[in-house]
Amino acid sequence: MHQMKTVEYNFFVEDMSCASCVSRVEKALKKIDGVIDVSVNLATEKATVNANANVELETLMSAVDKAGYHAVKINDQQTHIKGAEKQASLWPIIISVLLAIPFVLPMLLEPFGINLMMPAWLQLIMASIVQFGLGAKFYRSGFNAIKALSGNMDLLVAIGTSAAYGLSLYQWIIGNNDHLYFESSVVIITLILIGKWLESRAKHQTTQAIEALSALRPDVALVRRGDQEISLPINQVVVGDVVIVKPGERIPVDGIVIEGASSSDESMLTGESFPVNKTVNDIVTGGTINGEGLLMVKTTAIQADSTLSKIINMVESAQAKKAPIQRIVDRISAIFVPVILLIALITLLAWGVISQDWQQALLHAVAVLVIACPCALGLATPTAIMVGTGVAARHGILIKDAEALETLHNVNTVAFDKTGTLTIGKPELVEMDVIGTQTPEQILAIAASLQSGSEHPLAKAILKKAKQYSYAQNITSVTGSGVMATIDNTEYYLGSLRWMKSLNAHFVDMDDKINELTNKGYTISFLAKQQLEANVVILALFGFSDVIKEEAKTAITALHQLNVKTVMLTGDNQQAANYVGQQLNLDKVIAEVLPQDKANYIYQLQKESQNNNNSDSNHKVAMVGDGINDAPALAAADIGIAMGTGTDVAMHAASITLMRGNLFLIADAIDISRRTYNKIKQNLFWAFFYNLIGIPLAALGFLNPMIAGAAMALSSVSVVTNALLLKRWKARSESK
Repeated sequence: MHQMKTVEYNFFVEDMSCASCVSRVEKALKKIDGVIDVSVNLATEKATVNANANVELETLMSAVDKAGYHAVKINDQQTHIKGAEKQASLWPIIISVLLAIPFVLPMLLEPFGINLMMPAWLQLIMASIVQFGLGAKFYRSGFNAIKALSGNMDLLVAIGTSAAYGLSLYQWIIGNNDHLYFESSVVIITLILIGKWLESRAKHQTTQAIEALSALRPDVALVRRGDQEISLPINQVVVGDVVIVKPGERIPVDGIVIEGASSSDESMLTGESFPVNKTVNDIVTGGTINGEGLLMVKTTAIQADSTLSKIINMVESAQAKKAPIQRIVDRISAIFVPVILLIALITLLAWGVISQDWQQALLHAVAVLVIACPCALGLATPTAIMVGTGVAARHGILIKDAEALETLHNVNTVAFDKTGTLTIGKPELVEMDVIGTQTPEQILAIAASLQSGSEHPLAKAILKKAKQYSYAQNITSVTGSGVMATIDNTEYYLGSLRWMKSLNAHFVDMDDKINELTNKGYTISFLAKQQLEANVVILALFGFSDVIKEEAKTAITALHQLNVKTVMLTGDNQQAANYVGQQLNLDKVIAEVLPQDKANYIYQLQKESQNNNNSDSNHKVAMVGDGINDAPALAAADIGIAMGTGTDVAMHAASITLMRGNLFLIADAIDISRRTYNKIKQNLFWAFFYNLIGIPLAALGFLNPMIAGAAMALSSVSVVTNALLLKRWKARSESK
């Protein structure tokens, strides 16, 4: 059966004020035929819609406009928002505060016998400016909500302040100037405007990670085409162009160094604090800073295909999508405003009937309407996720989506691939036993001569150690066994134990050493020479090992400190695997695993984790790998963690990518996830706390409307500010 192609649309939604607004926009979009999934984020004011290819962006944006909001294409919004936010309407707040002071000051001075109360007609004029001028946005938004048969925070504010204003107007008309409540409507609107401005400023700080990454993109590049060097806008550079990067400049494209030597500051992208040396054939990444040398870089990726763009897209995606815990908030916010309106009506009727003081009853109802702030509910989760993913990205931890961030905090088992993950991934010469009178330098010179020109990993390990070479003739490779050559009329052999035995080589008391290195999982080679009497004599034993990463042991210790169990999956033999496991103090070692079977072992670990903890949801298994053969296991795990130094396939299959090969980032990733999840829970607690405590107090007459307005404004600001505390998080790897 043919499956229709799906597309993802992203656009901004303006004029949302609370969680109820989010719910309304999502409902409007979901009604469109062909829409599969919708996610609207109050903090970023961004909508993400997955739909069939026959659904057009204009249709989606039109539905948002009909629901009473304003949809804006992202390209149109980029410069517009940044410019507007810096001027972010501070003047209306200043005017509102100046108009509110004459109402508040007499109330503060009255206990001291000072009466500065303004004439009723002046109160009416000033209150009307605030109510219908500065407060017009609440009426517009509230009216749109009524048209859509829905409700939002602005509707509650509009009804509440209108009630206080209307009651005051009625009292003035009948000549009862001693019981005016204009100050309530003026102060409430002023406090809410201040709260929204503070909230907007705080929300802006949550997007700083994206802005900092976007700022890394240079606008122009110096390109060599033919004999000319021309400065081009970055969008005109094509793959294959040679870009000239001067000392101190940002590298504008992803590419390969074809000329020059320098170093690159990659800290903003990878979290790596030390400059990385770059020379011919090394890869450089767009957005990083060139050091002291001039580089010629052949472009391999530009614009959307560049590493920087992929990082930005991944962080934006993580910030735009909802965490599973947000679904609870969405269900509550859908019925929140109607319930508050009902409570306010009951408060009005109950107080009016019981006390027969309908003016006071109305003020209590106004307090209920004003204190009820679903805005804090809508901001609780997305602000924490935005700050958490942003901080993680700054330290080289890329989190694919909000669900991964939330799931990660429950990880209690981490499974590691060995080669390239726990180890460097390249064999090194770590053991050499010389037999006879020759010096180690002489032995290495002979071995290097036999291996000169070879691309074999073991040959490279010897060539790396050797400081000099002997002159070798007739170099011959023996497939699967080793290599032989003639040096100074003597035949030399370098190869495996099996080959040496087939040559009847003479071993002298070497069994213990061979067994020791075999148990450690080392690869063993021997250097031998042909004696005149036709005997082959062993000259030296070489032990090669894929060296364990320097930070691996402390990284495993950090995971144990977080109460996380560590497991290694490897294709190595059991003895070699056990040796690595003992060196790193791993909890479990699973050896001789075929690549295609790794996913099955992940499923097995998941069952063990759930059975041991008697829970299906609170205990998860993460897999860490870097190779193509790790992709199925990364996908099978609850959380796949790919090393950024590995393959693109592994990174695509993973939920989290570590931009540098430092294993300590795994503990950092789990730590930031746990801290972010704690912030979400704290935010939701405070959001509910304000309402659960404030609404009953207001209904029972213990809160006047102005205090309710202050509490409402404070609730949103406190939730965003609490999330921003995550920016103080320090990675464990930074102290190592």
